[in-house]
Amino acid sequence: MNTHSALPPAGLVQPTPPTLDAAEAEAVAFDGFGVRGVAHALGSHQDRNFLLRTESGRLLLKVANPGTTAEELEAQSAAAARVAEVAGIRAPLSRRRQDGSTVHTFREGGRPDGRTLNARLLEYVDGTPLAGAGHLSRPNTRAIGSLAAQVDIALADLDHPGLERVHQWDLRRAPQVLDALLPFVGDAALRGRLLVAAESAWAHVQRVEPRLPVQPIHGDLTDDNLVSDDPAGRRPDGVIDFGDLNRSWRVAEPAITVSSLLHHAGGGIQTALPALAAYAAASPLSHDEAEALWPLVVLRGAVLIASAHHVLATDPGNGYAAENLTHETAIFERATALPLEVATALVLDATGHERPLLVMPEAGPLIPALAPADIAVLDFSASSEALEGGVWLDAEAETRIAAEALASGARATLTRFAEPRLTRSRPLDPAEPENAVLGVELTFAAPQRLVAPWPGVADVSPDGVELRGGGLLLRLEGAEAVVDPGTAVEAGDPVGVADGALALRVQRADATTVWATRPALVAAWRALVADPTALLLGRTPSPTAAPADELLRRRDRAFARVQEHYFDEPPVIVRGWKQYLIDADARVYLDVLNNVSAIGHAHPRVASAVGRQLRTLNTNSRFNYPAVVEFSERLSALLPDELDSVFLVNSGSEAVELALRLARAATDREDVLTMREAYHGWTGLADAVSTSLADNPHALSTRPGWVHTVDAPNSYRGTHRGADAGAYALDAVAEVHRLAAEGTPVGAVIAETFYGNAGGIPLPDGYLASVYAAVHAHGGVTIADEVQVGYGRLGEWFWGFEQQEVVPDIVAVAKAMGNGHPLGAVITSRAIAERFRTQGYFFSSAGGSPVSCVVGLTVLDVLRDERLQENAATVGAHLARRLRELGDRHPLIGAVHGSGLYLGLEFVRDRETLEPATEETRAICERLRELGVIVQPTSDRQCVLKIKPPLCLTIADTDAFVERLDEVLTTGW
Repeated sequence: MNTHSALPPAGLVQPTPPTLDAAEAEAVAFDGFGVRGVAHALGSHQDRNFLLRTESGRLLLKVANPGTTAEELEAQSAAAARVAEVAGIRAPLSRRRQDGSTVHTFREGGRPDGRTLNARLLEYVDGTPLAGAGHLSRPNTRAIGSLAAQVDIALADLDHPGLERVHQWDLRRAPQVLDALLPFVGDAALRGRLLVAAESAWAHVQRVEPRLPVQPIHGDLTDDNLVSDDPAGRRPDGVIDFGDLNRSWRVAEPAITVSSLLHHAGGGIQTALPALAAYAAASPLSHDEAEALWPLVVLRGAVLIASAHHVLATDPGNGYAAENLTHETAIFERATALPLEVATALVLDATGHERPLLVMPEAGPLIPALAPADIAVLDFSASSEALEGGVWLDAEAETRIAAEALASGARATLTRFAEPRLTRSRPLDPAEPENAVLGVELTFAAPQRLVAPWPGVADVSPDGVELRGGGLLLRLEGAEAVVDPGTAVEAGDPVGVADGALALRVQRADATTVWATRPALVAAWRALVADPTALLLGRTPSPTAAPADELLRRRDRAFARVQEHYFDEPPVIVRGWKQYLIDADARVYLDVLNNVSAIGHAHPRVASAVGRQLRTLNTNSRFNYPAVVEFSERLSALLPDELDSVFLVNSGSEAVELALRLARAATDREDVLTMREAYHGWTGLADAVSTSLADNPHALSTRPGWVHTVDAPNSYRGTHRGADAGAYALDAVAEVHRLAAEGTPVGAVIAETFYGNAGGIPLPDGYLASVYAAVHAHGGVTIADEVQVGYGRLGEWFWGFEQQEVVPDIVAVAKAMGNGHPLGAVITSRAIAERFRTQGYFFSSAGGSPVSCVVGLTVLDVLRDERLQENAATVGAHLARRLRELGDRHPLIGAVHGSGLYLGLEFVRDRETLEPATEETRAICERLRELGVIVQPTSDRQCVLKIKPPLCLTIADTDAFVERLDEVLTTGW
């Protein structure tokens, strides 16, 4: 940075680290502190650290760099004690010597001429540092920011002479440190980049430097020095290594903390923002501090790299420094990925301050010959009607839609500024798409004259025409200049002609910008880029959609909260297509969860059939019309001959409710046998037989007396496992006989025919055959709940009961049969159906309506025509194989359950004890969502990924899913 002396003050460049081995460390521990133990060397950048194992436990011996004084070390001891006492955070407390001090001074190598070294013996803080390249979850990132604030609050009034020190990690000294250390960076190109970035960052800091508060800070509150004693959640609860303690700018602390988050898997400024928000919530930052924060992050990155090169030059064998250089380089690269103005805008927003906004001056029209009514504004958003039916996947969609608008009479077309365009998004992309264009594009039916909207200097660029004036740059890409380069123009003077197409953007004249960015960054880029729409329409349109957080708040106010939502920070889903879901930012997610849309989201045949039927007739089933007859015939034809009578309802809950009422009418009995861990619905009877603790923690204790339960026939983790799983049937049969002997024979048994709610686990072979026979022997009937597993999802079987080689008396079905339309059915024998007349007659206003029946018929047609059952078998087998291969590499995977495209991936912490990995499963789902995959947990233990995608899932989709899952299991969640 070349503004300071070539010989920096002592302390800015540390001497080489101490030289001592494990035996010498053991001697230091005994001589200085009277403690005997076995020493093991640990890594350190500039000190020497040893783990000391003693009879009473583990301790940490820290031998400080010769550049660190005893007084400074005493200050570090005081700071650790203050953090532990005031903030309640675990910290390495210093062992005191007989004289009350915490520092032992000795000569290096035991030689009289050896360097003077200082050592302390610290309590060992149990846990695992958050270091490494693994992913940090948003909750953990927030926890890191909150903990950093607590440390700073605790240290704020610490007073100790050892706090006043000059050392290279004090960011106030960054220019001097870089002047001294950059020469050690041998790569000239890297050295130049470090210098340019640091000079720019320092210039930003200097603008607010006089107003930055100073206080004692930890100075190295990074992932290396944050410790978690929580193996599953990895929430930080301890702080170690106070070696960089110093009095410095308060804002340097969160800057240093945030810098250490950048190198983690998927890291970047956006992933670090939750830490800043959490810090500011606990310890608010001033506007000046927020302005300085990201420039300090950049300076920290530059100092890290320069220091590492210096250490390696003076201590070539320092493997710790060599290893760290890789992630320190990643910190710098990610810190400088955005212009400082854009990064600072993000920081301002995260810390509760208003972002800067670049606005245009008063301006005239760019194209005087066009009135706003002449211009068709195009909609390429995720909810655009023009993009229905998968049109958005066409690479030429934007061009074709614009051409159609011109052909319909528009004189020009205009895109929306910064609109997240679905046309620029693609399926299976693990990253957020850069689909928000920071400008507008026009097409013209005829050439148009362009004039200067404000005074300036016109110039010619390789891409078209540029106008500079008032600190702004107007770029007209695709225009042909009608002025000479460097011409001064007034507002209204001609500058060019546009013929065919024109790309238009307005930016700060001294800025480097991008054409497209991620939607989450648009507001921050507005510090450098203005919306030019007013130059064409005379006004700037208002936002059309509410932000996701605002929509969630409105949902919580108006929509009963007991109706929960997926994910901690749910995306706003506005479109579905086949096996994909699309949010308001036009991000495309792979839907691995949604068994409701069995044939795919927004299937055009269903949409067409419903629209046509709604325009024709929609009434109730007491009228006689063809659709209800045709659908009932088609449905019963898919079942054994004896199941010939169909009832149509609106949901799975209604179907189960009706099935249980049919059983009561047929047997004149209330008692029902059901399996534990099952979910059958939320209506009265359906809820009574639902035993899933995940859906209702009190399910078993609140069942009415007529509900009798038997063990969940879970062959993986239940009472009877593996080859012994056949005993479940014996137990259930015995319970049926016991109830009959006690005078309460069951009127019905209800069971999922493939154990879906427990995680896609098949019932043991012969289970239902044995149970059904026992129930029939005592005059009861059997109910198959096919709501989740029926309709070809299992691949090999259309119905789950086929896998068990049984024929139930009553079948309840829903979900898949309506593909998202509310449609359910109960199919039974004529005899049982007729017995229901003892309860009166049955009627459902919307059940079996013409529209519902047309939906049902179309779904059956698509299942057949697109061979979706066969696809479930083929793709499901491929997916199951790939998941089992993952299990060979990742011990968290305990088992792969299921068949076809009804699979369950069970996570366990221990394959012997089968301890459920509940917290991990939830976090994995959150992380997969960040990578573009929608999936959720199931089972009473919530440790199984329920994999129930639309049946149109492809091999490519499954491979992408497995790759994302592999990434999560490898890098963390």
